[in-house]
Amino acid sequence: MKYAIVEDGGKQYKAVEGSTIEVDYFDAEPGQQVDLDRVLMVVDGEAVRVGSPLVEGAVIQATVVAQVKGPKLIVFRYKPKKRIRVKTGHRQKYTRLKVDSIGQQASKEKE
Repeated sequence: MKYAIVEDGGKQYKAVEGSTIEVDYFDAEPGQQVDLDRVLMVVDGEAVRVGSPLVEGAVIQATVVAQVKGPKLIVFRYKPKKRIRVKTGHRQKYTRLKVDSIGQQASKEKE
């Protein structure tokens, strides 16, 4: 099984070829191709490449599947005996990505 650990938005995700991951929201249309280049580790069977801090030339190619919202969180603050009640809610936005391939970037030739 080929997978990689990728960093996006200060969080780390396990990206397996053919699966989907939900990362923090970024502005992209569904169907658009994106490259994630902050790859921390790549595992291909028995071969393990660990970066320090990033793996040189490694890139994850993914397709934007949808822009989704997470579960609703209810925040309720109150002060007893003071008649202060504040109820608010929040839904985080996420971008769902389908991991197409884990591989190397095309090397740029130096002249």
